[in-house]
Amino acid sequence: MSPSSLVTASPLAVNVLDAQSLLTAFGVLGVGIVLFAETGLLIGFFLPGDSLLFTAGLLCTGASGTGVRLSLVPLLISAAVGALAGSQCGYLLGRKAGGALLARSRSARLREGAARAEDLLQRYGYAKAIVLARFVPVVRTVLNPMAGALRVPARTFAVWQVAGGLVWTTGLTLGGYALGSSIPNVDRYLLPAIAVIVGVSLVPVAAELYRSRRTAARRRNEAESR
Repeated sequence: MSPSSLVTASPLAVNVLDAQSLLTAFGVLGVGIVLFAETGLLIGFFLPGDSLLFTAGLLCTGASGTGVRLSLVPLLISAAVGALAGSQCGYLLGRKAGGALLARSRSARLREGAARAEDLLQRYGYAKAIVLARFVPVVRTVLNPMAGALRVPARTFAVWQVAGGLVWTTGLTLGGYALGSSIPNVDRYLLPAIAVIVGVSLVPVAAELYRSRRTAARRRNEAESR
């Protein structure tokens, strides 16, 4: 593995909202750090986790015209470690601080994400909510401390956050890698491709929400017909 696959440029002019800028500056190690911050620290809720994973997978193929090429196996390891360690850290913070951290936040997006995270936990149960939250920006940040504050059993949280984290990081990374391997000059279509991948990642959540609403409506109709 070449040194450029770990750190590829000076981080002085990094745009933290741009996946390609982050990868060019920090390489594989940066993926783990960013995912840890996004999933473990409330201040990282704005970081581009989905597009970062997809773009990183794409850069492993050398298909991008940026000249940056990452190594796939170290990337998968770094992404998984960052995402799993971050979620566990967020959970532990929530256990110790309760809801105080979220209550003091002035960010409307963060408060909205906290409400959605709590709704997921209550509506779908711990296991399904923890896995689904991985695919929803902001919610994947706040659900972890929320789970800790709500005293979700530590073993239950650990098992399902690992399952969800591995599916999320591996799926999006390999999606980018597969696309970069099969489509020539794919970097021309990078932004539309990222939008499609992020949209697809939300399909499980949308499907579950639709199913839940249909079930609730059916139950209401049955109750009214009695």
